[in-house]
Amino acid sequence: MTHWLITLICGSLVGCTLGLIGGGGSILAVPLLLYVVGIRDPHIAIGTSALAVGTNAAVNLVGHWRLGNVKLPCAFAFAVAGILGALVGSSLGKAVDGQKLLLLFAAAMLAVGFAMLRRRDEAGDPGVRINPAIALRLVGVGFLTGLLSGFFGIGGGFLIVPGLMLGSGMPMLYAVGSSLLSVAAFGFTTAANYAWSGLIDWPVALWFIAGGAGGGVLGIRVATRLSTRRGTLTRVFATLVILVAVYMAVRTLAGWRLS
Repeated sequence: MTHWLITLICGSLVGCTLGLIGGGGSILAVPLLLYVVGIRDPHIAIGTSALAVGTNAAVNLVGHWRLGNVKLPCAFAFAVAGILGALVGSSLGKAVDGQKLLLLFAAAMLAVGFAMLRRRDEAGDPGVRINPAIALRLVGVGFLTGLLSGFFGIGGGFLIVPGLMLGSGMPMLYAVGSSLLSVAAFGFTTAANYAWSGLIDWPVALWFIAGGAGGGVLGIRVATRLSTRRGTLTRVFATLVILVAVYMAVRTLAGWRLS
């Protein structure tokens, strides 16, 4: 029972993060599954997190949509292109050594985190509407994001949120809400690929999903409050990404030295 309670709590943390910043679900889920829940195979941790995060993202998407935080046309264009990229990326990721994959994952997180901390155009356009130019940018960025998300075995929120802001110019809060459509789509696509290879721990995934459903409600409420403070939500997001990236890199390198 203790093991499943820990898994439930970890799932709640992931769900809260998804509701709060749209991304970060798998950024937290993968290390939590490896270092707290106790899954030893990085590929199984990646496959399990993809399923759990994808499901929790779909639940949180409904909550943000009810609050008017989702730009559905922009989110849809981004997600469709990203699904194709995720199929390609997840096939490539399964062929890479698990420890090397985690180290590359951490490096990508650091790059995105520092890039977001340097942003100055944080306000965005709350009235943004999709047009041919925006659609083209969203499709291009979406495919690349999906490719990277599938390769690293993540829902990809930490890439999707800045990608949506770059492609459309929408504010951070709307990017968080809109990103959940892509997080769910990329997560399910990656999970299906990993499930085909038997790389998902189904009982752990179910407990993660159960915990995440409750945590997501809290995350959405906090995100809505933080959005009224210029740049706060962006800094919270970027700082979390950087801290977890450093932790993962240290653990991975330490494991190499011990082996």
